[in-house]
Amino acid sequence: MSGGLFALLDDIAVLARAAAASVDDVAAAAGRASAKAAGVIVDDTAVTPRYVDGLDPARELPIIKKIAKGSLINKLVFILPLALLLSQFLPGALTPLLMLGGTYLAFEGAEKIWERVSGHAEGEASEAHEQGRVADEKTIVSSAVRTDFILSAEIMVISLNEVAGEPLARRAAILVIVAIAITVLVYGVVGLIVKMDDIGLSLARRDNPAASRFGRGLVAAMPRVLSVLSTVGIAAMIWVGGHILLVGFHDLAQTYGWHVLGLPYEWVHHAEVAVKEATGALGGLLGWLTNTVGSAVVGLLIGALVVAVLHLLPRKKSAPAAAH
Repeated sequence: MSGGLFALLDDIAVLARAAAASVDDVAAAAGRASAKAAGVIVDDTAVTPRYVDGLDPARELPIIKKIAKGSLINKLVFILPLALLLSQFLPGALTPLLMLGGTYLAFEGAEKIWERVSGHAEGEASEAHEQGRVADEKTIVSSAVRTDFILSAEIMVISLNEVAGEPLARRAAILVIVAIAITVLVYGVVGLIVKMDDIGLSLARRDNPAASRFGRGLVAAMPRVLSVLSTVGIAAMIWVGGHILLVGFHDLAQTYGWHVLGLPYEWVHHAEVAVKEATGALGGLLGWLTNTVGSAVVGLLIGALVVAVLHLLPRKKSAPAAAH
């Protein structure tokens, strides 16, 4: 009897070690997959603070919490099941779907630039204040969650590509870890960024002269930091959107033999390689910057085209009608 009990305990120990190893493997794979999406994670972090720029400080963290909740729902409820199903049964559909998302990102970034240049942003802000804080917060959260959906989709698909050879259940477990970890990381950092002025105010009230001076400097600097982050967020949408489109065109060219679609990617890639080879120790950084600028140019061109179709052309058509 005791021999059977020890054998059972030994079997349980073997299973426990196997389960622990499996958990470690899944965690390691999730780490590798998240690292591949690091660029998009940075973009997601840069984009979000602009949604609470200029709002009542007391409402900043509640709004970020709502956006984070929406982001997690995006990843776990919508993107994860769809990505797994498509990767299992229709892998060729992932590229066109990502390209649609990239086009939306490029459009939103180009639209923000057009609003700033044309002055429409100020008019929309005034209208939002007239509608009241609750409606304005709903609009902010809705807009942020829509933008997050595209960035989250790219994060999840990039992560999925890194573990495409794993069994379906293992892929699902890895992507759940990636989704939760990245959401906590991104919105934790965003929350810290937008509350830095409150931290500075707390330091400014201390008796320690150095802490007080640092706190006052932090309070004075944060409006500029948030303004810069807002601009970085717009640039990030254009860059990421353009990069998605570049890679998508390249993949379609490779899959279907449409060489002309792959030309923009080849031009940017050749420029990146040339810069890397010509700049020695700084080649990695300058090559990355070259790729980033090329992606941003593509994103801006396509985003501006969509803005023209959706905003400018309808106005031109309505102008003659108004004249009559």
